[in-house]
Amino acid sequence: MSNRFTGNARKGIVALTVAAGLALGAAGCGGGGNGEAKKPNSSASAAKGDGSQPSAQEGQSETPLVELKGTEGLLLQVTSAARDAGGFITVGGNLKNDGAKSVVIPSQMSGDETEVIKHGPSLGGATLVDSKGKKRYYVLRDTDGRPLTTTGFGTLKAGQALPVFMQFPAPPTSTTDVTLQLPTFSSGTIKISG
Repeated sequence: MSNRFTGNARKGIVALTVAAGLALGAAGCGGGGNGEAKKPNSSASAAKGDGSQPSAQEGQSETPLVELKGTEGLLLQVTSAARDAGGFITVGGNLKNDGAKSVVIPSQMSGDETEVIKHGPSLGGATLVDSKGKKRYYVLRDTDGRPLTTTGFGTLKAGQALPVFMQFPAPPTSTTDVTLQLPTFSSGTIKISG
C-alpha cells in the first residue's frame, strides 16, 4: 500500500510541477510590452535543480571567447561569461571531443574536494583567477554540496559536443578579465560581460 501511495504521490508532484511550469511559461510569454521576450535569470536556472543539465541553448554561440585544450583531444570552448545581478558569474560553452576516438571524461575535472566528488563527475574543479585582485574563485555549491556545474559526464564519442556551464561568485565589477582553470586542461583568459 505504501508503494502505491508513493507512486501516486510522485505522479501528483510531477503533474503539479508540469502545470506550474506551463502556467509560468504562459505568464512569461507576454514580455514587458516592448516586444522583447524575457530572458531567464542564469543563477535561478542553474540553482533550480541539481545543477546538472543545461538546456540545449546554454553555452551556444558562434565565436568562442577562449578554447582550452585538454587531454586526448578534449576541447572546452567557452562562449559566454556573464555577470548576473545576484553576484554570480555564469560561464557557458561546449565540451567537445575533437579527437578520432571515444574519450572517457577525466575524473580530475571534478576537483579533489570530497564534498564535490561524492556527487559524481562534474566541472567542480574549475576555478576563476582574478590576477588583478589576487583572488581565486571556486565553483559554487548548493546546500547539499553539489557543484553548480554540468554533472554526470561519461564518455564522449569522436566529434561529440556537450553544452556545459559553471557558476562562480563574481569578482568586483572593476575586474573584467579572469583566467579560467580546469584540471587536465590548459588555462585561458576570458572577458566578463554584464
